[in-house]
Amino acid sequence: MSYRALVVEDEPVAAEANAAYLRRLDFEVVGVAGGGQEALKLLAGDADVDLILLDMHLKDGHGLALLRRIRAAGHSADVIAVTSARDVEVVRQAVAQGVVSYLIKPFTFAGFRTKLEQYVSYREQLAASSTVGQSDVDAMLATLRPALSSSDLPKGLTMTTLTRVSTTLRDADAAISASELAEEIGASRVTARRYLEHLADSGLLDRDTRYGRTGRPEVEYRWRSAR
Repeated sequence: MSYRALVVEDEPVAAEANAAYLRRLDFEVVGVAGGGQEALKLLAGDADVDLILLDMHLKDGHGLALLRRIRAAGHSADVIAVTSARDVEVVRQAVAQGVVSYLIKPFTFAGFRTKLEQYVSYREQLAASSTVGQSDVDAMLATLRPALSSSDLPKGLTMTTLTRVSTTLRDADAAISASELAEEIGASRVTARRYLEHLADSGLLDRDTRYGRTGRPEVEYRWRSAR
């Protein structure tokens, strides 16, 4: 499914870069607004925008004020703040007003892609079921968590390998065992299992038991999605 996005950014170079990034990730860019008034006009004519990339420092007002006007107008599009605003109070108010993610400038395409992939995973999980239990809600919210930094990882794990493992699991057509992952990334089975268990404990993977014709049952892992 292609999600429809609106970019609200008053710096032309940044606006075009954000729009280009979105297109690279298969989003449909419905418009690029240089300010709040233009954004409101675009939204008034398009009720089916799924996502707004919102800068907080706009020439004609603050992004939070614009967000309040968007909500008052009845538009329920999700919002990701893409901004240089680092003030704690701005972050707190953004979260209070329903901003689903916060991306601080400057950032790389890799950082942008991570946030948008988390968002897509969240939307896909929402669409997969009309009712949810606690574990389903936890899994949905887990997809919107900021990416871990190296200091958050258990001793012996690295962000480079964790990113590769995560990408492998997300792109896999079927569940993967530790031995299969080890072969894929060129690591030992013990190392592969440590990364898989870390991701599973973080709520990003589902564990299941694979019963083969011979030998002991094997644990397999799959990138989590709502049932």
